[in-house]
Amino acid sequence: VTGGSSGIGKCIAIECYKQGAFITLIARDENKLLQTKKEIEKNCVNDKQVVLCISVDVSKDYEQVENVLKQAQEKLGPVDMLVNCAGTSVTGKFEDIEVNSFERLMAVNYLGSVYPSRAVIATMKERRMGRIVFVSSQAGQLGLFGYTAYSPTKFALRGLAEALQMEVKPYNIYITVAYPPDTDTPGFAEESKTKPLETKLISETSSVCQAEQVARVIVKDAIQGNFNSSVGSDGYMLSILTSGMSPVTSITEGLQQIVCMGIFRIVGLFYLGSFDSIVRRCMMQREKSESADKTE
Repeated sequence: VTGGSSGIGKCIAIECYKQGAFITLIARDENKLLQTKKEIEKNCVNDKQVVLCISVDVSKDYEQVENVLKQAQEKLGPVDMLVNCAGTSVTGKFEDIEVNSFERLMAVNYLGSVYPSRAVIATMKERRMGRIVFVSSQAGQLGLFGYTAYSPTKFALRGLAEALQMEVKPYNIYITVAYPPDTDTPGFAEESKTKPLETKLISETSSVCQAEQVARVIVKDAIQGNFNSSVGSDGYMLSILTSGMSPVTSITEGLQQIVCMGIFRIVGLFYLGSFDSIVRRCMMQREKSESADKTE
């Protein structure tokens, strides 16, 4: 599990450990990793289980990522499931976001998933089995005000997942793209400090989920080999609306998309209209406030 020292990644690791898995946690902060290791070990189901911690930045040096994953496989055996959960976020108006933030987010959120996946795929093909999970976001299904740096990196994971699934399906390897909503994590709390008003108001139109709940859904979908993983009714609707040419896991899933697409598009248009209304109101209030300041 990359990004496994906190948030959704940590909860996914705990959920897998509860099911008897051997866990490799990968993150940058060594102290956080060791704290998380102790927390995970409280949930063991047998005395043979192991939690291995590796401190590395998965977004910087592919060779380093490849080497540490080789070491992990030598100690714990081949990777049955890779969960790419390392990620970060920057919010703000497009023109206010530092240019290097666009580069950094693409490195962490996209390449930080490419590198570990690239490092394990050959072994999975040899074994004719494996699961790879990409943790995207609902902001990877629709672009929202304030997420011009973040959303594209999460959209990119969808393209990678679709192309990779077509390559590896004959080898009995299945890809899952998870689209969690706003989730109560340290990263979400940090992001909320700098969110533009428009982004906050749009976010408040849906509830904040607990990381444990999101983790349970992702692990269940990954084990079942589902391509899409969504949480709640809003998540289900978004997955139908954005299904496009994405793979389906069953005929039932395909039929649900066909039947529900038109109805959900109508609902989605109402949502989009309300989001546009929020943005317009905020702009008008800001302009009114600025003109009032000038006249004083």
